[in-house]
Amino acid sequence: MLSSQDLKLAAARAAIDYIEPCLKPDVVIGVGTGSTADLFIDALGSHRSRFRGAVASSERSAVRLRAQGIEVLDLNAVQSMPVYIDGADEINAKLQMIKGGGGALTREKIVASVAERFICIADDSKLVAQLGAFPLPVEVIPMAREAVARSLAQLGGKPALRAGFTTDNGNEILDVAGLAILDACLLESVINALPGVVTNGLFALRPADVALLATQDGVRRL
Repeated sequence: MLSSQDLKLAAARAAIDYIEPCLKPDVVIGVGTGSTADLFIDALGSHRSRFRGAVASSERSAVRLRAQGIEVLDLNAVQSMPVYIDGADEINAKLQMIKGGGGALTREKIVASVAERFICIADDSKLVAQLGAFPLPVEVIPMAREAVARSLAQLGGKPALRAGFTTDNGNEILDVAGLAILDACLLESVINALPGVVTNGLFALRPADVALLATQDGVRRL
């Protein structure tokens, strides 16, 4: 029986194989944040001489990339990227996701928006029929926290401040439990329109293009 860590490692290695044709001297790749992304970064280190560098979705990932000898570039200096690789807290059959358990949702969404393809790597426990069992992270400007929380409650959610946590952008996160996410695209738009919301952890308007899901029987591709 493979452990959760074994499955994450299998997904990370599958991502290396998947992006191998993209690794060229002038190429920059986008890299996400989280425990599975960490394993991907570690595996990417042995290929560092084959591509120009990476754009990181968090300070955490930037530190880990540099430790592997990979140059970290500012997104403003990058015009295009063939791929963005990141994990998910939940993903459905449409490749829509909830992300942000690690608190990097805003930068993840920004970096993913520039990439030609979004590759989601996870173990198959993250595949769900309906999004929402995992509380939806919402990054908020601190002065708007309570106003946004009231609006999220009106949408049927139960928002809770992520205590003791500040994002790389200097903001706070409300984790919203209890949402019935029947139309992920609509809910993503509605929450993002609330004054004071930076972004929310629904990746539905721009879902993944490919999911590499590690199972006990190998890596499944969606």
